[in-house]
Amino acid sequence: MTDPLHTLLERVSIPASQLTAPGPDSAVLEQLISASIRVPDHGKLTPFRIIRLAGEAKLDFGARLAALASARDPDLPEARRLKEQRRYTYAPLVLIVVACLQPDSSIPVIEQQLTAGCVAYNLLLGAQALGFGAQWLTGWAAHDPEAAAIAGLKADEQIIGFVHIGTPASAAIDRPRPGAAELTCDWTP
Repeated sequence: MTDPLHTLLERVSIPASQLTAPGPDSAVLEQLISASIRVPDHGKLTPFRIIRLAGEAKLDFGARLAALASARDPDLPEARRLKEQRRYTYAPLVLIVVACLQPDSSIPVIEQQLTAGCVAYNLLLGAQALGFGAQWLTGWAAHDPEAAAIAGLKADEQIIGFVHIGTPASAAIDRPRPGAAELTCDWTP
């Protein structure tokens, strides 16, 4: 494991297409998820869950989404259909982070969504701390009710993102980032 501050300062997303085997084994995955669910949770609602896509399930999930895309657009080019079918097959593991919203709670829905988002972000940080690479993606399937049904979501649930996890095929390349001073100011009345 690495120093926590170093993990934060060096965090980068590795494109899903550049994530290869091995991914985390069962014991490491349990450790990763156990750490990742330790998030701020106003009201102790636990407004999240995780769906694991691994092995053949990744291909089947992608095939179902590709079929949905093809049904909606009969003129969908074959290259686009194949892209949809293969989208979840690059990394050895994809975790679907789901917000389990409780709209009747006194806790605002946005806070529940942010809690689930923290789970996704912790998965990125935890994967990197454990020596893996990861990328948090959304795309059309994260916002589509029929795709949500394919994923097995219930009423009042929404996909926060697909977290792809694996071993980076090459070294990560960071992008230019603003400094803390550029993004921080003092409030004045």
